[in-house]
This record gives sequence, structure tokens and C-alpha cells, in this order.
Amino acid sequence: MRMRISPSFGSAMASSFTVCRLHTIGRGSLVKCLQKVDTFLHRNIGTNVVAVQEEKNGFKSLSAVQAERQEQAERSVLISCHSRTNEKKFLKYIANYGDIQKYFFYESYGMYAVVEFANQESVASLLEETAIPSISHESLVPFKSRLLSMRNLTSVDLPNQPSGKKRQAQTSIPINELIQRLSKEESIDQQITSLTEAYQLTEENYRLRYLVCSLLKDIAAGFFPECTIMPFGSSVNGFGKLGCDLDMFLDLDGISGKNATMPKSGLFLEYQMKRANLERIVTQNILSVIGECVDQFGPGCVGVQKILNARCPLVRFAHQPSGFQCDLTANNRVAMKSTELLYLYGELDPRVRHLVFTVRCWARAHSLTSSIPGAWISNFSLTVMVLFFLQRRSPPIIPTLDHLRDLAGPEDKSVIEDNDCTFVSDFSKIRLESNTETLEQLLCEFFEFYASFCFRTLSINIRKGKEQNKPEVAPLHIQNPFETTLNVSKNVNASQVAAIKSRKRRKFEPASERIKSLLESLKNTNNQQNQS
Repeated sequence: MRMRISPSFGSAMASSFTVCRLHTIGRGSLVKCLQKVDTFLHRNIGTNVVAVQEEKNGFKSLSAVQAERQEQAERSVLISCHSRTNEKKFLKYIANYGDIQKYFFYESYGMYAVVEFANQESVASLLEETAIPSISHESLVPFKSRLLSMRNLTSVDLPNQPSGKKRQAQTSIPINELIQRLSKEESIDQQITSLTEAYQLTEENYRLRYLVCSLLKDIAAGFFPECTIMPFGSSVNGFGKLGCDLDMFLDLDGISGKNATMPKSGLFLEYQMKRANLERIVTQNILSVIGECVDQFGPGCVGVQKILNARCPLVRFAHQPSGFQCDLTANNRVAMKSTELLYLYGELDPRVRHLVFTVRCWARAHSLTSSIPGAWISNFSLTVMVLFFLQRRSPPIIPTLDHLRDLAGPEDKSVIEDNDCTFVSDFSKIRLESNTETLEQLLCEFFEFYASFCFRTLSINIRKGKEQNKPEVAPLHIQNPFETTLNVSKNVNASQVAAIKSRKRRKFEPASERIKSLLESLKNTNNQQNQS
């Protein structure tokens, strides 16, 4: 099906500006200056390459970002507050234990506060004076963590005083509210930018996700004292939507002795360890034990499921204090590399993330995707389709994975289970071509591109950046970027998707009609502007 998108009068207004491509030593400073200009002007420049080409040294690799956020999480506590707790007295009390770097409140199953201290010593001081509840009629598991509860011992609750700190939203806005917000924008480009801003993870949500990982690491550290638990997937690759699941990776490679060098001769020591026949069995056993501990001792962790016979064994549970649905895996390093790759593509050009968010929103509105596992196309598959489309532009907006591999240095070498996962990590080595297509043009061309794509015989491959013949019979074939023998859209069934669309069509008609009316009104306004 072909889709036409009506332009809005904002496009005509934007065309009155002349945007030049500047080659200057102080480009980074220029971009910072332009960002302070009027919002409308900044957004339109942002859709072109001018504001995209910042100094490459200003970009941080995903590993650097994760290390920084993990360190922040180690200095943080999560506190359940009474809904009417006095904010000023709360902060005054917490500040007794050290300097507060950042804090924010949010609602999940009650009111919660995330508090980040300047150092871990402050956290230790706070925990030392935290009491274990004394409840005579209940048996408590005496497990201490950085998930705390704030109680008010006075007979009367303190009224909540007005404060400049508002509660941070941890879920995306309803579709009706989104439509109202988009209707106030003056162009399709601005609508796409506004949609991304409404749906993408906030700074506070990122911090909360890393803090939940840190709290889970405290549980796992009882068995593996030097382990780490890191988020991966949509929680960190830049394409995550507010309310998305929290995928976590239990990393045991940092344990002392893992990379110790064996001497050629003489005495040396090694750890005694229990052995198993297969690495998969080790992974299953580790997750089984950690899952049991999360179920029995993890505060706020409910509905724990140990799904150990899946292709990638995992422990699934709901973390009520944060509201996240969590999946904990181990030995899933290919997924970590896929996360790094998507993060890199998103950092190269802001249009990548804008287009991905828009296509995902469109797909969910038409029930092509679902949060329930089944025959639906996944968000990851949609993201790969967008990346492939952007590689096929003339000139291309992003490079192929093979090109990124060719730019890699020895330090980037990565082979995981015989899969070549190598690609460059130094942004300064990547040279982008000058493509100045707007978001409106790209969105329209995206649908035109796949409307004529021969899904019956061709496969999508972002490693090569070109179509290939299908290696197997499937309604949709999208090659896994690293495990190249796998089809990431293998679950998609054409007949089931058609049936699902038919069943859900009536449900989404009102929203579709509102969007159609909105686009028509923008078109009429555009015509009136042109006539005047």
C-alpha cells in the first residue's frame, strides 16, 4: 500500500530560510550557539546535516556512557515516600548523610524518590542508620538493599508543600494527548520531532533503569562479588520508548582471575570451580539461583518466572517500585553488540532516531506491533528496516555495517561464538556523506520504498546495505546483523498478521480518522497560506 503525506504550511515557511553548509574550525561552538536560537529555527536546521555534524570528539561511546551511569547508580538510593511527605523536610533529612547531587520524584505503586549522593560513603552512612521494620504479626526476610521506605512518626501527616519539583512521568503520553500536541506544530518535520520528544526516555528514566540494575546486582553479588548487571537493548540504545521493558545482562567476565596471565613456569594459583558439560548449563544454573533469590529476597520484585529452556535463558519479573517489566539474561553478548551498533547509528544523525520513533508509532497505531509475543513484527525488526532504508538513500545517510567493520582498529576486534561482531567505536573515523533530505521527505520515501520492495523474494541486510535473495521461505526475512544465519523476523506470519489487523481495525478507526482530519486541516491551512 502506498501512503501520501500532505505537507503543512510550515514547509513553505521553512523554505524561506537559506541553509548553508559551513566548513569551519569552530563548528562545535557554532552549533551550540544555534541551539540557543528560536525553537522553530533550531528544529528545521536540526533536520538537516548542518546541526548534525558536531565535532566527533564530542560523542561518547556507549561503554563510556554506561560506565558513567553505573557509577551514578552506585551512589543512589530509591525511597518509597508517603504520598503527603513534606518535600523540604524530606530533603533536609536526607541531606544529613551527604551532599545530594540530584533527586526526583515519580509515581509507580505509590510515591517514590530517587536520590543521588556525591559519593558512595554517603549511601553507606544512610544505610547504617536505616532501621529494619519491627512488625510483630509478620515474618520479615532481613535483606538489606538500597530500596528504602520513608516513614513519618508524627501523629499527623505533614501536608505536601508546593515545590518546583514536579513528578517525573515514567510512561508515554496517551495517543489523544499526543495528537493534540502534534496538531499545534507547524510542519511534518516539527511533528516528527515533537513525537520523538514525547516518547523517548527521559534523563530521569535512564537513571531509574540503571538504579534498578544496580539494586539487582546487589542481590547477585552475594554469589559473584565482582559481577555487574547492565541494561541493554531499548533501555540504552537511544530508541527506547517510555514504559518499555528493562532488559538486563549479568556480566561475570569482570571477576578477578578471568583474564589472569598464566606464567610459563613456576608456581601459580587458580580458583577451584565446579565444572559443567556445557556453557548453556552453567548459564541456566546461574540464572536459576539468581531468579530464586530475586523471588524470595528481592524487595518489590513480583511475578518471577525462570524461562531457562528458551534459546536465550532468562529470568522475567515485574519490579513494582519502578514499574518496569524486567528480563535478566546472562551470556548474551551478541545482543550487547547489537545494542552498541544501534546506539552508534542513532548518534551519527538525529534523523535516524526521529524516523524510527515515527515508524514505530505508526506501526503500533495500526496494530502491526504488540507488547504481547506473537506473530507481530518486532520493534527491532522495524528499526533494522529503517536503517536499511537510510543506507539505500542517495547519498546514503548512514554507512553499512561492513563499512564500519572496515574502519575498525585492533582494539575493536570482537568475535563472539564464531560471529564477527567487529565495528569501529571511534566516531572520528566515520565520514558521512552530505544528505540534506528533511524528515518529511524521508518518512514519505520510507513508505514508497517498502511499498515497492519485493518481500516475496528478497531479504533485508544492513551488513551489506543491499537486498539479497532469501535463504529460506518466510513472509519477511531480515538478516540478523551479527548472527547472519538468523532471521530476526522469523516469528512473523502473514496470515496471522492479516487476521490481527482485521480484528483490530475497528478499534483503531477513531484514532486514524482523527489523524486523517489533522493532516487534512494542515493541508487546507497550507493552501490558504499559498493563496494569500
